[in-house]
Amino acid sequence: MIAFEEIVARYPRSQRPALDGVTLAAERGRITAVVGPNGSGKSTLVRALLGMVPLEGGAIRVDGEPLASIDRRELARRVSVVTQSESITFALPAREYVSLGRYPHEATWSAEGADDAAAIDRAMQLAGVASMAARGTDELSGGEWQRVRIARALAQGGRALVLDEPSTFLDVGHEMAMFELFARLARDGMAVLLVSHQLNLVARFADSIVLLDHGRVAASGSPSDVMRASVLERVYGWPLVIIRDPAVGAPALLPLRKPQI
Repeated sequence: MIAFEEIVARYPRSQRPALDGVTLAAERGRITAVVGPNGSGKSTLVRALLGMVPLEGGAIRVDGEPLASIDRRELARRVSVVTQSESITFALPAREYVSLGRYPHEATWSAEGADDAAAIDRAMQLAGVASMAARGTDELSGGEWQRVRIARALAQGGRALVLDEPSTFLDVGHEMAMFELFARLARDGMAVLLVSHQLNLVARFADSIVLLDHGRVAASGSPSDVMRASVLERVYGWPLVIIRDPAVGAPALLPLRKPQI
């Protein structure tokens, strides 16, 4: 489990905290989604977990242990992370890039073993990129690159998966396939923490949603608890109605047109 306990984080030269007393928990066997407008602090949560943003207050715990007490290599064995964006200096074959996920499990200068190869192949199959194994990362479309990045995280393993905007660049089919995969991983006992702008997609799949606004928790709970027009209109500053998804019955957001003046 990953727990954020009353965390406060501030970027250098910023007058207000990017996160101001945020508490949430991503538990095993569940998808926990973090949503909110641009600048609400969603990605800062991921950066704080990676140690890229120092905490002014509060604590982050992984399996009950303070983050600061966990060796970085050990943390990488427990938690896999797909950040919002990434660039690499030199192009690699896609399979070689995915194999980087096995680094936390390997001894220094060791060669890829049978367990590593199996984990890499399985991850590429799950992410639907096995056919791209020999293609260079510079030859991939944005959506293909995103799925290869997810495959690297899956090859890394661990009991928790953190994803920052995982559906970026994905078409509808691959977007749904990835969320179905995340749901499967959660059913298998993994803690899945994802940051997303896709509220309707999140409402279909997430077990719980945390809505951030200006670095604070504006609402949290089940999709039905959070996906309420009175809450979302205030946070997003736009008129909307909440309907029911005809396919699965989940709440769905429908933005309205503002009257023309």
